[in-house]
Amino acid sequence: MGMMDYVRSSYNLGEHFTETICQTKDIEDGIGGTMTDYWISPDGYLYHVDYGNTADFVELKEGDDGYNSNMPLLNFRWIPNGTHGKVRVHAITKYVEIYPEQWKGEWEDWPRCRIHFKYGKIMDYEDVTGK
Repeated sequence: MGMMDYVRSSYNLGEHFTETICQTKDIEDGIGGTMTDYWISPDGYLYHVDYGNTADFVELKEGDDGYNSNMPLLNFRWIPNGTHGKVRVHAITKYVEIYPEQWKGEWEDWPRCRIHFKYGKIMDYEDVTGK
């Protein structure tokens, strides 16, 4: 099982893969996925969406909303700090298989799309469901 990465596509990849959250374990070599967010633009480029350093891990003090004196280890929250994330082209050259995050039905019928990227741009794709 393990972790995966998330892909949203504004490029028309078909009904199960466009404008929906998809998952993959193929983008990062050797580790399967790191819960990283990616976006495929309408012109077919793969972008890495980086939310790093956009929030601070802060300890709540007595009187703060959500503070719990009975469970001090739960008195930490991620608080947005106003910094914006970064979006940049992820220039991979490889085949990546994506599948919808949510699917109602048998796992054997789960829709799958195989995408060929070259320097971060879609060169070709095919629906490999049930092949």
